[in-house]
Amino acid sequence: MGRRGLRVIGSRVAAVGGRLALALAILSGVSGAARAESGDPSAALARCLATWKTTPERCIGIVGDACAETAHSTADTVACYDREQAAWDRMLNGSYQRLLKGLTPDQATHLRAMQRSWIETRDLTCRFYDTYYSGTMAQPMIAACANRETARRALLLLGFVEP
Repeated sequence: MGRRGLRVIGSRVAAVGGRLALALAILSGVSGAARAESGDPSAALARCLATWKTTPERCIGIVGDACAETAHSTADTVACYDREQAAWDRMLNGSYQRLLKGLTPDQATHLRAMQRSWIETRDLTCRFYDTYYSGTMAQPMIAACANRETARRALLLLGFVEP
């Protein structure tokens, strides 16, 4: 492939990456001050959720996006999103356990099946970035996707235990 072909591919990849960053910023809708959250991700999410009770999805990305803006490598960017995802995952698992305790056996069976299906769907969805882009750039996209999807699921389950 010639230089022109590589430039075209590179510009397409950069455009997609720019669109992804813009989409994440728009979807999170959090002010610059909130996006600069640092320290314990769980505490940052709790503060954000307390502020945005009626629109908690605004809290998705407050840790990962702010961190990724200053990351120096692909691995650093992935670590930023993984750090936030771990906090959402703890919230998700806590809500799942609380919800499970109050369910009938039939409801509990349905919840378990629902969660297994969601995990498979999340993983297939996020791995598609690697299939589609296949390269180093896909790794931060996969991490951002896993963070976003885990956060959405955490908020869903939280809605059942804290209506």
